[in-house]
Formats: sequence, structure tokens, C-alpha cells
Amino acid sequence: MESVYYYNRSLSTFSLDSLSKISITSKPLLTHFRRIGFARIIPSPNNICSSTSEMSSNSSVNNKETKLWGGRFEESVTDAVEKFSESISYDKALYKQDILGSKAHATMLAKQGLMTESDRDIILQGLDEILKSIEAGKFVWRTDREDVHMNIEAALTDIIGEPAKKLHTARSRNDQVVTDLRLWCRDAVDKIVTRIRSLQVALVNLAKKNEGLIVPGYTHMQRAQPILLPHLILSYVEQLERDAGRLTDCRGRLNFCPLGACALAGTGLPIDRFMTSDALGFTAPMRNSIDAVSDRDFVLEILSANSIAAVHLSRLGEEWVLWASEEFGFLTPSDAVSTGSSIMPQKKNPDPMELVRGKSARVVGDLVTLLVLCKGLPQAYNRDLQEDKEPLFDSVKTLLGMLEVSAEFAQNVTFNQERIQKALPSGFLDATTLADYLVNKGVPFRTAHDIVGRSVALCVSVNKQLQDLTLPELRSINPVFEEDVYTFLGVQNSVKKFCSYGSTVQSRCPINLVSGFPSLTSIDIEINDFFPDE
Repeated sequence: MESVYYYNRSLSTFSLDSLSKISITSKPLLTHFRRIGFARIIPSPNNICSSTSEMSSNSSVNNKETKLWGGRFEESVTDAVEKFSESISYDKALYKQDILGSKAHATMLAKQGLMTESDRDIILQGLDEILKSIEAGKFVWRTDREDVHMNIEAALTDIIGEPAKKLHTARSRNDQVVTDLRLWCRDAVDKIVTRIRSLQVALVNLAKKNEGLIVPGYTHMQRAQPILLPHLILSYVEQLERDAGRLTDCRGRLNFCPLGACALAGTGLPIDRFMTSDALGFTAPMRNSIDAVSDRDFVLEILSANSIAAVHLSRLGEEWVLWASEEFGFLTPSDAVSTGSSIMPQKKNPDPMELVRGKSARVVGDLVTLLVLCKGLPQAYNRDLQEDKEPLFDSVKTLLGMLEVSAEFAQNVTFNQERIQKALPSGFLDATTLADYLVNKGVPFRTAHDIVGRSVALCVSVNKQLQDLTLPELRSINPVFEEDVYTFLGVQNSVKKFCSYGSTVQSRCPINLVSGFPSLTSIDIEINDFFPDE
């Protein structure tokens, strides 16, 4: 490894402070440095981009770097404007996608004769060096370079000189940023869908562990009919499947390439947009250059799908928080997913699912933020669109966390069968099944409804359940009742009588949803892979 001291071309005057030091491992880059001439080259153990750190802490404080777009400007923006305008504090999350897009673009430019193959190779190697530096945590992001694109391009210029200035040929930050964003969103969808599958696996396993367990089913938060617990759990699996489907559909629509649309009108240079589209794994280039830089529908779709998924998780959280209460007592979370009170020593709170319920508000808020952001914009790129990233990043990160902790919770809960069994007899859960009995006897349903209603009223007056009424008591209401009525009464008999497709006894664990995911340990998604500074 060698350390290269060189003149920083971005500074207008030469001084000792304008000499930067950078360690290079690439032999072609070193050859290039020697060819164009540097102050000196010496062996050094230092790592790449120590130069950026030194520059950031020294010369750039007193000498503002000339912007790459600053040719027609005679003075720099004020510190307040620079601070207000920067996006590097959050859009550096796009660094992988930015470098990937730049490499595809450089390769295409060389093929089209818009740069030499030698310059292409030097650019690709320089981008690789920057990528290694970023992933090693040694790259210093500079706010005076505004955003991820300018940071990387300026660093590349610092490293390789003139060839870097050819990289932005037939490209604007307008099409560059939306290309980065589409690539990022494509990865985000894949990660979210994988997390959804993890939760589905956890729920299916929980349903299997509680096969045959009958619980009260509720409508209007009032006891309604007896259901099997797996049937209830699997209803959330179905919701999650639709969530995955929405995101997958969105992925198909977002997978079109804006690169080459430039600022808004395209370019007069002979680029090959199909080549860059293919290289980046897109379906095709976008057909309209104005739409390519304007469109944020794909972000809105993701935020919308995320919001629906977050609401589903919030509903799951609400149900489990209720069921864990003393009033219900149907569910007990393990200590591993519970918290206590700082003042009440007896408390055991299902906090993770309360936070899942609460964090859904953030995800919905992120969607509203972008809807309001986009509603008044004219076509083509507007700087307002810089504000699309923070709600997007927050939505994805929050939902990934919600899915992860929901799966953890599902693996660490126990349903209290004894408490549930004691709760089942009350509430006349078999009333609708009794009405079905009368319909089978030829009684019109509305008449059957009235007969059962009067039967319930009799139970209330004599403090009995329907199954405890004698046949004479039932016949006093209507003579249609016969001895076989008792095969319909009681929650056990009631559940057995359901026979329609998709009903509580017809529900099956959707094994096809979890094929390829034999255990939760086979799925390992790290949020830090997506948000490297966290």
C-alpha cells in the first residue's frame, strides 16, 4: 500500500494545506497517479480517505470548496443555506446504489465512445476504492458537498483527477438520484417481504402449537361465536400475504430505469439507455424523460403498502395486548418479550406489541408526508423532492423493526388454556349454531333468529346457558325442538358444525406460504445492512 500526496484541484490556491494524502491499493490507479504527476509518493500504512478527513477538518473550514455546479456563480452560498440544503446526512444511505449506477453509466459511456476504455477502468477502480472506504467506515461525508452524489464524485475527482470529470456526461443529478432511489426501494421491498415471511412462519408455528384450542370470537368487542384459535392466528397470515403481494406488485412497477433522462429532456449524446437498464437489473428504460425524473409514485406505493402492513401489525398488537390483560388473561408473554414498571413491582407489560401499535402511526405519517409533498408539484424535477427520502427511510426502517419484534413476540407467548376454557361457557356463543339447527328443520331464518333470541332471554331469566335448558323448556318456546338439538349446543358441538369453505374448522395452515422457510433461524435480515450508520 502506498500513500499519495497530491494537489487538490478543487482549491484555487496551492498551499501545504491543499496537499492531501490517500492510501491506494490499486496498481492501475498508482500508475495513473505517476503518469499525471504528484508532489510525492511514499510507502504508508494509512487507509484511503484519510485525506478527506484532513481536508474536512482543516482547509475546507476556511476555504469553501467550489461546487461542481458553481461555474456561473461568483460567490458561495451562505452557511445557513448550505446547512438547510444539504441532504448528505441521510441520503448517504444510497451510496451502494449510487456507485452501482455510476459504474453502469461509465461502462455504457465507454461502449458508446464517449470516454476511453482506459478512463473507464480508472473510474471503476476509483469507485471500488471509495466503496471499500465507505464500508470500512473511513470515508468522511462532507456537508459542503451537499449530497451522496457530489460527495462520491468529488472524492473520485480527488483520487483520479481528469477522468472523473467525464463520469457525469449525459447524466444529471435528477435522473441519478431517482435511479439510486429505485434501486434502494427494490432492495427495501425484498427485505420487507422476507421479514413478512418470517412473521408468517412464526404465526403458523404458533397456530400449530395450539391446534384444536377453542376461544371466544368477538364482534363489536362482544362475544359472538366460538372459533378455533389457529383460525384467528391464520387470519393475520392471510393479511400479511396480501401485504407481501402489494409490495411485490409495487416492485414490478418500480423496476424501470430513469438513468439517461438527464435533467428532464434527455440528451443529444448517443447513449444506450437499454444497456444501463440491463446492467442494473431493470426491466427497461422509462419511456418518458420528464416522467422519469418527476415520478415518485413508486415511493408512494411503498409507503402505502407499508402503512397497510403497519395497520395490520397494530391490530395484531392491540388484540394481544388486550388478551394479555388481567381482564382477559388468555395470553401470557414470556419474560423475554415483557417489561416491568418502575413503581409497581407486580407489573408485567407486553410493551413490544404496544410499541408496534404505536409505531404504526409513524409509518402512516410517513405516507401522509409524501402525499402532501407531491400534491402541488409541477412536472419535472423540483427540489422539494429531496424531502422524499427521510419519510421513505423511516417507513422502511420502522416497518422492518415492527415485523421483527412481532415475530419475536409470537415465538414467546403462551395461551392459557385453563383460563380460556373457564371463559367459554358464558356469552351464548352457540346461539347462531342453534339458529342453523332450526333452519335445518325447515324454519325460515328470520323466524329461527326470533326463536333463539327468546331462548336466550329465557336463559337470562333462569340463569342458564342454552345447553342447560331442558327439552320441555325449549319446546315451551317452539315445538320444533327435538332431542337432537343437544348435538348443536355447547361450544364444542357448535364449532364442529361449521362446514363452509374458509370457516373455522375448514382453515388449514397455509404451508405453501412458508415453503423454503423451515425455521426462523434461516432468515437473517440486518437493519444495519440498510442503514449503515445506525
